[in-house]
Amino acid sequence: MQSIDHSTYEALRKGAQVLEADGSGDKVLKLADGRMLKLFRRKRLLSSALFFPYAQRFANNTRALQQRGILCPQVIAVYRIPSVKRDGVYYSPLEGRTVRQLQGSAEDGDSLRKQLGSYFALLHEKGVYFRSLHFGNVVLTPDHQLGLIDIADLRCQKRALSDSKRLRNFAHLLRYKEDRQWLLGDDAGDSFIEGYRQALPSNRQAPLISRLRPLLV
Repeated sequence: MQSIDHSTYEALRKGAQVLEADGSGDKVLKLADGRMLKLFRRKRLLSSALFFPYAQRFANNTRALQQRGILCPQVIAVYRIPSVKRDGVYYSPLEGRTVRQLQGSAEDGDSLRKQLGSYFALLHEKGVYFRSLHFGNVVLTPDHQLGLIDIADLRCQKRALSDSKRLRNFAHLLRYKEDRQWLLGDDAGDSFIEGYRQALPSNRQAPLISRLRPLLV
């Protein structure tokens, strides 16, 4: 992590568009060069972020995902910005539209739901546990591949996820009423479940789906 002074920070953000902000200040900036600067603040004096900053977690997670062949943003630098009491990650965004943006579009919903099922199975089999997984964090790229964004709250392990972690991951995903209705509603069919099942190892399909199905109805 590189510490930068206020003049360097101001030069970096000159001409930037504020995409996200709250009462404490800017959160996500689209810079003049088309790249992004995501800013993190430590909300409590004593927290894990003091020793393992969220900006660094974001950068580390991009490396872990890239090692697994999973599309995600490309980190350029990680900054500490003492003048605004923030850490920042400077990165090239993953181009495309989020699945949440696509839900009301003319895209083939069944095909996308099945693709998502296969994609989540891939993440789980590769040991990716995204605690904040939702359809605003999953992007469909112009060449119709899926990738992840906003990945500070993510962990990667060497082995495939346990059944209990998969269930927790899906429970978090399905907390969002509109997402659940689009994914599993009366008009959705079994596309998502079938996509997930087909992407699993054959010896894992029946027992795992039997545990997941009560949650996915």
